[in-house]
Amino acid sequence: MAELCEEYGISRPTGYKWWRRYQRGGLEALAELDRAPRRHPNATGADVEKLILAARQAHGRWGPRKLRAWLAAKQPERRWPATSTIGALLRREGLTVPQRRKRRTPPYSEPFQSVQESNAVWCIDFKGWFRTQDGERCEPLTISDGWSRYLLRCQAVAGPNGEQVRALMEAAFREYGLPGAIRSDNGSPFAGRGLGGLSRLSVWWIKLGIAPERIAPGRPDQNGRHERMHRTLKAETAQPPKANRREQQHAFDRFRTEYNEERPHEALDYRTPASLYTVSPRPYPARVPTIEYPDGVIVRRVQPRGQISWKHREVFISEALALEWVGLELIDDWHYRIYFGPIELGTFDEKQLKIRPAVPARTVTKLSWGVSCRPREARNQATSVASVWAHQTGGRSVARALWGPPGSPTPGLPSGPHSAILGHAVK
Repeated sequence: MAELCEEYGISRPTGYKWWRRYQRGGLEALAELDRAPRRHPNATGADVEKLILAARQAHGRWGPRKLRAWLAAKQPERRWPATSTIGALLRREGLTVPQRRKRRTPPYSEPFQSVQESNAVWCIDFKGWFRTQDGERCEPLTISDGWSRYLLRCQAVAGPNGEQVRALMEAAFREYGLPGAIRSDNGSPFAGRGLGGLSRLSVWWIKLGIAPERIAPGRPDQNGRHERMHRTLKAETAQPPKANRREQQHAFDRFRTEYNEERPHEALDYRTPASLYTVSPRPYPARVPTIEYPDGVIVRRVQPRGQISWKHREVFISEALALEWVGLELIDDWHYRIYFGPIELGTFDEKQLKIRPAVPARTVTKLSWGVSCRPREARNQATSVASVWAHQTGGRSVARALWGPPGSPTPGLPSGPHSAILGHAVK
């Protein structure tokens, strides 16, 4: 054996090893063996794999991160494998489909202030309409809290009907209280094409002390968290659509419960929206506050067709403001500023009986001021007066020009008739 090992350049232990293998199995025993270890001390147990696969079967569109967070919340005493291990298990079982990574343009920063608490901003929109299997049109209306992602409403409606939307929002206000602002697109019934971009619905919001935030046209990314929820909603409930609208609503209700109470959200550090959301401290009032104007402001009531009476002549304002009160502040001999509460609608030329809008309706981006112009009611909403109207025209903010510099009698507010309205709220 020594001479053979020396001839082939191997050690004697190696030679004896191959000789013993040949004696046990012949020439076939000399084939290269698998070098992988037979036992893995950190291998995932079969019982854990079964639980992971069962969770995937129950939530077919959840990825490894959400599955691990959900399982850890359900059974915190068990040691769960890493996210990469769960992903490898799903791929091994054929439960994932690889997707090509898309090159995306870096998004613009959002033009709205960051949301730091529940009910600071609600998001509202219609998910694109589709037809159920019986051919009936279904267009879900969704309302969510911008901070906690809590889905407040997901209701199947026939279309964007303002009265039905108001009824659904009133029910949400009674259940959850009033938000500080509501973010929407520029479509009906959330916005209009008249002065200030107001609609009947947004007029109602303003009277309740809710600021309407409207995203820029063609920029759904400015309401990205709500649009991302729509993507999940469509995948979970409408592919394929249900038999009829009633069955579709049942699917929406099941989705809302799972989305709020079970589904971990990566943006929330894998917590659920229900674990973060709290009801608003501002309850829905028994009576909608009436806007009043201070002394020195000429007050006119808008007629049902949207016009006001001015020295025996009719001047059109906006149909959205029908039966509401507007104020006119004298600028010079022939010009007046027109306000609806804290909102500057435009400049009225008494000679020509024409109104020049303050800014294009679509550029109004921010209002954060509680509207209750009665002094007693305004004091109850002092927390809503932290910021005021800010308009953007071509990227230039004109909020300071409208409301005055910080050195005004009320910080951030100018002296003048309209400052008295805001002054009630900050005192």
